[in-house]
Amino acid sequence: MMLPRRRFLGLAAAAGVAGCSQPAPVEPSPSPAPSSGGPSPLVGSRSPSATPTPTPSPTPTSTELGAPKATELITGLTSPWGLIPLRDGSFLVSERDTREIKQIVGKEAAVVATVAEAEPNVEGGLLGIAASADERVVFAYFTTDSDNRVARFSWDGNQLGQPDVILQGIPHGARHDGGRLRVGPDDLLYVSTGETGEPDLAQDRDSLAGKILRITPDGAPAPGNPFDSEVYSYGHRNVQGLAFDPEGWLWASEFGDQTWDELNLIEAGGNYGWPLVEGEGGGSDLIDPQAVWSTAEASPSGMTYWKGSLYLAALRGQRLWEIPLDGDRAGEPIAHFTEEYGRLRSVEVSADGESLLMLTNNTDGRLEPRDGDDRLLRITR
Repeated sequence: MMLPRRRFLGLAAAAGVAGCSQPAPVEPSPSPAPSSGGPSPLVGSRSPSATPTPTPSPTPTSTELGAPKATELITGLTSPWGLIPLRDGSFLVSERDTREIKQIVGKEAAVVATVAEAEPNVEGGLLGIAASADERVVFAYFTTDSDNRVARFSWDGNQLGQPDVILQGIPHGARHDGGRLRVGPDDLLYVSTGETGEPDLAQDRDSLAGKILRITPDGAPAPGNPFDSEVYSYGHRNVQGLAFDPEGWLWASEFGDQTWDELNLIEAGGNYGWPLVEGEGGGSDLIDPQAVWSTAEASPSGMTYWKGSLYLAALRGQRLWEIPLDGDRAGEPIAHFTEEYGRLRSVEVSADGESLLMLTNNTDGRLEPRDGDDRLLRITR
């Protein structure tokens, strides 16, 4: 999609904004020694792998893959938000308004944890979840009556342990609470936050609102973070999608205001412009998006990488966007399932890599639910 000029919002640029240098991909951490359970060990400074990177096979094009097809896996979910496909073939789903994390096995959903401290509101509640690489730890992002928090739980394959809050004090509001979690190839936890409806917080590097954060599995600022804090990038309005591609580039989807939703390639220390600008064209001190959509076409939430493209779940847009990648450049977006399933909240790759899993979000109060909502769908090509 051609990038339009940014809508300049007439605010003075904040002092000390980061320049628009080329972002670096995140390198994998060395494999940790096997553990007997419990939280993953802290990851220190990263070092390149000594193993040569193999030459990748050519990625099939969208035409070669064929049109995506959806198969219903389970119905009757309530305001589902986060999704973890597990290696045993089951799934963990977080529900914003019930405060429950459920394990889905076949057609059955069983509650494996209730996050009592979560306080659902207009957009807050129990939001994103993510698992460590060994699936022994699950992380959750949730809104309380005073802040947003990240907690971790032990996971034995059947039940989650008690929550251990590892990061708190993230500003919260009725709107724009962010909430996406992603464990990176460096085994660090990436956390998206919103600016809670207070735009100036996005440019305040001392605030955790309107940011992408990078922390250790224990909640400490990750080694090498650009501002000696949890903050990894700033100037975000409300990021709800995070995805790593095979090269280690971090991509983020972001809600715009009245004009342009964004897809951004994330640079450590980068300033992504909100509320100074919306869309593309902010000048050398601000990093332009790689793709934009009108807010009616997207309202982008969860995102993942699969078979050469990013896949982006759109809420207001009620479609699944496919964005082909050529290295660190985004191609022309392609829409799938437009208005077939209503609002789409999350999309993830199956544990075996052979399909996508997608959550609808029609019971979140923004749209009249359809028969069977909400549902988990499998997408194949």
